[in-house]
Amino acid sequence: MSECLHLAEMPRPEPAPLADTCPECLADGTHPVQLRLCLSCGHVGCCDSSAGRHATGHFSSTGHPVMRTFEPGEAWRWCFVDGSIV
Repeated sequence: MSECLHLAEMPRPEPAPLADTCPECLADGTHPVQLRLCLSCGHVGCCDSSAGRHATGHFSSTGHPVMRTFEPGEAWRWCFVDGSIV
């Protein structure tokens, strides 16, 4: 893992999740493979293995750089800008 400037800029404590699942998948009637939590705003989106790739779409539309897994028992974070686990 590496430290990135974007991670240091994230709010502390991290934002509360805005949903329990990916709202875009719910609206589309699709099933998210894995969930991700935006550490800038709390948006919950699905991973790139899901049909909608909504976590990446959220980054593309907002520029919010860092997300973390929203899966039980997992604790890693990803910086979209740096393209690495942080």
